[in-house]
Amino acid sequence: MERSDRAIASTTQDEHLATKNETANSRMGLKYWESVTSDINGMLGGIPTVPGFGSVSRIDLQGSRTFLARLGVGIKNERKPVAKAVDVGAGIGRITEGLLLHVADSVDVVEPVAKFTDRLKTKKGVCDIFNVGLEDWKATEGAQYDLIWIQWCLGYLSDDEIVDCLKRCKTTLRDDSSLVVIKENLSSGNEKMIDDVDGSVTRRDEDFRKLFTLAGLNLVKTDVQRGFPEIPPKRLLPVRMYALKA
Repeated sequence: MERSDRAIASTTQDEHLATKNETANSRMGLKYWESVTSDINGMLGGIPTVPGFGSVSRIDLQGSRTFLARLGVGIKNERKPVAKAVDVGAGIGRITEGLLLHVADSVDVVEPVAKFTDRLKTKKGVCDIFNVGLEDWKATEGAQYDLIWIQWCLGYLSDDEIVDCLKRCKTTLRDDSSLVVIKENLSSGNEKMIDDVDGSVTRRDEDFRKLFTLAGLNLVKTDVQRGFPEIPPKRLLPVRMYALKA
């Protein structure tokens, strides 16, 4: 199960998080996300209402836009848009509307909570909407994507589910220039962390790299998200972006 837009969920590194070597609880995650409001505040776990953290969504989208630009994807300075993208764990479409529809002709949406995607049904540029979890998602037969965007949602999947998902994603890439971009929180310690509110797992950088290799994907670029506010003792977990190719 996945919940992208929203899995930044914890406002601070130590709030609601316990360090354990456990696996994700997707049922717990789905129950949590079905209970939140269908707005940006709900998607980002209440972070925008925390004093000093209201700019998190804007900064996140700008960081993603810059990362894509460095990969040659965009609409300025000889960069090129793509024909087809998919937003995995789309929530209410924060990333679809704020990023992907600016660099892609059309966007498919994967989001298990149907109430979040209601507003996207009439959005120009949005095509297929899949109200299923990432672990169960299969693209329409014959679908080919130039860009698969997966953000803040792999924490709801087990290691095996992530590998299986990425293998399926790999088969839908249009050609050797097509990209899978993953953007996730990273554990700030030496072990994975379990969120006892939504059941998600926060992995380490080395955990992700191992899973990418097992899925047969090649890491072509990676960078950290910069610019998030930090007002001691509150600060967000580290966030890293990975660009992968078949």
